Amino acid sequence: MSQLHDYKRFENSVVEKVYYFFLGAARGVAVFFGKLFRAMGSRYTIVLVPHSEKNVFNIRVSLFSMVFTVVALAAFLSTVVWSFSSYGEYRSELTVKDSRLKDTEASLDQLRDELTDFLREARSFEATLSGVFSSLGLKTQEQTLNPGYSGDLSAFFDTQETAQGRLREADDLNNLAGFFALAQGSIQEIENLLEQQGSLLTEMPNIWPIKGGVGHISQRFGENPNPFTGENYIHRGIDLSTYRQGDPVVATADGQVVSVSYDADGFGNFIIIRHKHGYYTRYGHLLSFRVKTGQQVEQGDVIGYIGNTGRSTGPHLHYEIHVGSDIVDPEKFLNIRGKEKGGG
Repeated sequence: MSQLHDYKRFENSVVEKVYYFFLGAARGVAVFFGKLFRAMGSRYTIVLVPHSEKNVFNIRVSLFSMVFTVVALAAFLSTVVWSFSSYGEYRSELTVKDSRLKDTEASLDQLRDELTDFLREARSFEATLSGVFSSLGLKTQEQTLNPGYSGDLSAFFDTQETAQGRLREADDLNNLAGFFALAQGSIQEIENLLEQQGSLLTEMPNIWPIKGGVGHISQRFGENPNPFTGENYIHRGIDLSTYRQGDPVVATADGQVVSVSYDADGFGNFIIIRHKHGYYTRYGHLLSFRVKTGQQVEQGDVIGYIGNTGRSTGPHLHYEIHVGSDIVDPEKFLNIRGKEKGGG
């Protein structure tokens, strides 16, 4: 029990000491601020005496007013110094940004010049492409570039804008993109037409039957004098000559070889090829063959070589075209493409 009483006494002693300590501190602070307020409330008289000593000016101020004035003046001077320092930095930064802006405007003007040229070429291409669509019977939705665009460049800040707030050039580019998007389908149709045309041209006997397009027509289709009897007769094909043997003969269309044979009193070594759409071609007086019956050949493939076999007066190729049961003039088909391919 004695220990408990000792502890209580010690605790009360500590609390009492802390209490009196804070009480003394509070009194000290109160006394300090009391003296400060009394000092700040003290009044002083500032006497301004001119050289004439006639009119003396007395200014009564308190210490508080003087301290406040000094603090305010110091704050004002600090603000002025900071403002001048900041102004110098801002001015330097503004100069740099102004230089960059001028460079940007120059680059933009150059870009707009190039854009003007591009749009001019694009409108020309649009007109040409529309003409191609029209000639092929293809239609596209109406989508054209702004016809009012003159290409006259104005200064950067004088650029005209559309009703939606976009630059006029941007609007033209948007129209151009729309035109190409709409034309894409028609261009695909053109590609399909070209593919079909290419297939059709390879299926029809329309190229020069001697490789490289060499040679000339030595006897045409129709009525001609017979080289053996001198009497007129109907020549059922055309004769092509290079004045030599051994020049490669090519298939004039895709097809299947249906005959590789020899006729001593007529065509000598000859080949007959069946093509699509009812076409047949015959190649006579060959020196030798490069194909066999039943073989599939493509337009331009070498099938034999010019010779002088059968009933012939010299090395040449006898070439015929049949459509069904009719025989036709091969020159009419050669005029489609002339000698441009000739098997290579």
